[in-house]
Amino acid sequence: MIVRSQRPMDLEMPLDGFLTEWTPVERFFTRSHDYEAKVDLSSWHLEVGGTVARPQKLTFETIQKMPKVDMPAVLECAGNGRAFHEPSMPGIQWEYGAVGNARWAGVRLAEVLKLAGVQEKSVEVVFDGADVPVGTMPEFQRSIPIGKAMDPDTILAYEMNGEPLSTLHGFPLRLIVPGWAGDCWVKWLTRIDVLRAPFEGFFMKTAYRHPGHAVKPGSAVDPALMEPVTRLNPKSVIATPLDGTETEVGKPLVVKGVAWTGGDSRINAVDLTFNGGMTWVQPQPGPYANQYAWRSWQYTHTPEEEGYLRIGVRATDGAGFVQPYVPAWNPSGYLWNVVHMIGVNVVKQRTAVSSKAPEAKRRGESPAIYRSNCIGCHEDDVITQQRLSRGQWEKEVEKMGRWGSKFKPTDKDAIVDYLANEFPYKKR
Repeated sequence: MIVRSQRPMDLEMPLDGFLTEWTPVERFFTRSHDYEAKVDLSSWHLEVGGTVARPQKLTFETIQKMPKVDMPAVLECAGNGRAFHEPSMPGIQWEYGAVGNARWAGVRLAEVLKLAGVQEKSVEVVFDGADVPVGTMPEFQRSIPIGKAMDPDTILAYEMNGEPLSTLHGFPLRLIVPGWAGDCWVKWLTRIDVLRAPFEGFFMKTAYRHPGHAVKPGSAVDPALMEPVTRLNPKSVIATPLDGTETEVGKPLVVKGVAWTGGDSRINAVDLTFNGGMTWVQPQPGPYANQYAWRSWQYTHTPEEEGYLRIGVRATDGAGFVQPYVPAWNPSGYLWNVVHMIGVNVVKQRTAVSSKAPEAKRRGESPAIYRSNCIGCHEDDVITQQRLSRGQWEKEVEKMGRWGSKFKPTDKDAIVDYLANEFPYKKR
């Protein structure tokens, strides 16, 4: 796994993870705003309240006795692909692998809400977990519209790929919202509240919001003018070969990958190009569990002469949405789904490849003011992956001050100076 952050744990799946139909738990990406919650099942229960006729306090045993349903579905972080946006923005710099395909099992959320008796005029359902905010960060709570909550495909899962949920993936109970981005898939569930007005929490009104259209790259957008991230876009990934590899003339080159989408539509078509988009072919499709799971595909191409293959893949869903060539930039880097393009060099004979990994650039020792104020709730890895301008670093330092960092006002400029000089904005 690619470690994006050790504390809280953020792990990305490498490209070879797309070669399996179902993503093993140990290869499944992890996104956590807070440290993972440790839940004692003997004392755990799920509370259901708000605008309901019969508030509930359900034990795990009670939930397991309810009708069990299986729901194959892709879980993808809303910020998957953030690293490719230009100009860059703060956040975990995910590339391709903040996504996985799993078989989830549990109970329909609608059945739990029916037990409680949802009252008329209810509009949203908000979810809270056992995780505790880091420092003075706002509590991670997300809400979904009542219609999505009552959808028979929305479930409360206690199993993943036939096994009980692991702690890292939300044990004992996790919300599964098929077709929607992972910010809605709340982990370690302890409470559900039905509301008659839209939820006003930080992670609904300020975070995980999208303008709904392209905006000028680098511009700021008032969160009040944006809308919550929901539906995933159609997307496809080339798992093999890797970008920059070589293949030989006359030898079959097998190209493999997967495609998925959100909402209620299915992947309708997958197209593959070997010349940068001038012509397209259709790869052979693999198994497709349902509209929420990803679909594998593969194609064998035998190059007849030396040259350079510009291989790309695009997916089209049943609603007619097609992957674009140019990203729709947005301030938080959400829902990246640009056509995946790689380059493969066709040669007469492949050259030997060195197995020695390049040495990482060594940094000098960081100043004490940085170590004491910026390293604590998280490790250095969250900072070193960023590519930010001075203005962006200044906003990040101000946010960390609001979220628990105890630096003195007179130290702020020195911290920003170090971050801007050591980790400046640069194109990928």
